[in-house]
Amino acid sequence: MIPVGAFVFGLLLWTLLEYVLHRFVFHERKLGVALSREHLEHHAKVDWFAPWSSKFALAIPVLGGLSLVAVPIVGVAVGVPLVLGVVGGWLTYEAIHRDLHVRAPTGAYGRWARRHHFRHHFGNPRGNHGVSTPIWDIVFRTLDPEPVVTIPKKHADRLHWMLDGEGIDARFADTYVLR
Repeated sequence: MIPVGAFVFGLLLWTLLEYVLHRFVFHERKLGVALSREHLEHHAKVDWFAPWSSKFALAIPVLGGLSLVAVPIVGVAVGVPLVLGVVGGWLTYEAIHRDLHVRAPTGAYGRWARRHHFRHHFGNPRGNHGVSTPIWDIVFRTLDPEPVVTIPKKHADRLHWMLDGEGIDARFADTYVLR
């Protein structure tokens, strides 16, 4: 049972790493500008995503460092599932993040996550750093729960699911406006 708990803890730990990487590395450039360049490119072109090679280049030191800390402290039987949980969380995040940009929401979580994330993209880049969950935005007081998000027209064409030809699709008119 401990390995299962360690895996679940790793999933939860990923949400904190997601927040820390997004806020401090990609936006506040605490580790220099090189790591934030691709993220800023994504902000400029909302349908562009960093190549997998760049993601692996970041994952290796993050996961390697976590492994070097976790395994000696808690042992292989707990440390390996913990790191695998972080990997699972990271891959889940990658799928969620891409989905937010390229597909229409299919449920309450999808509607919330898009509004939350696009508020970060288009309204307040200092808030809503958690993409998959608001937990750490609440803890660190960076949550910006604005119910309506203004989408700049220059980005709207890249969010095809949001448009109906005349502007914002009626299904999303209570959440998004064009400017």
